[in-house]
Amino acid sequence: MANTGGFFCCRDADLAERFSAALILTEGFTTYGGLAGRELETIAVGLREALSLDYQTYRAATVEYMASRLLLAGVPIVRPPGGHAIFIDAAAFCDHLGPAELPGVGLVNALYLEGGVRAVEIGTLMFGAASQKELVRLAFPRRVYTQSHFDYTIDVIIHVFKHRRKIPPTAIVKQTRFLRHFSAHL
Repeated sequence: MANTGGFFCCRDADLAERFSAALILTEGFTTYGGLAGRELETIAVGLREALSLDYQTYRAATVEYMASRLLLAGVPIVRPPGGHAIFIDAAAFCDHLGPAELPGVGLVNALYLEGGVRAVEIGTLMFGAASQKELVRLAFPRRVYTQSHFDYTIDVIIHVFKHRRKIPPTAIVKQTRFLRHFSAHL
């Protein structure tokens, strides 16, 4: 829930010391990492909330709810579903597209154009030839979505699935040498 920053834990004292030195050189001292007090407080509250059993139970139930509705409609997802996201199998979803045609990118675009649903491709665009799968991740940030948001998203995914053959191939027109998925022209 923080706008920036994060939290890092390490049980290896030597490794922790190396990370601390790198942090001081790049971000700020180890007690604040260059973050404002507001962000530190937000991270602390988030840690407390995320470790609550009631919250974890609710979160798992929400993910399971979405997964079961998508599976019932025939949408191919990675199973079992995760605790923070649903991963759609973009290769199976867009079985008319090969990896070189970037099915995950096509699916991400279709979800956004159809219903404003934001997702991320984790496949050939991100990993190139090293990609093992063509996935689309739908992450669930804490304290953001209501039940109606999940129902709406499910409806959009099912609609796109029913019309998936209309998803066109995508090609890379221009790419950077590193991290092309952030700045490629498609």
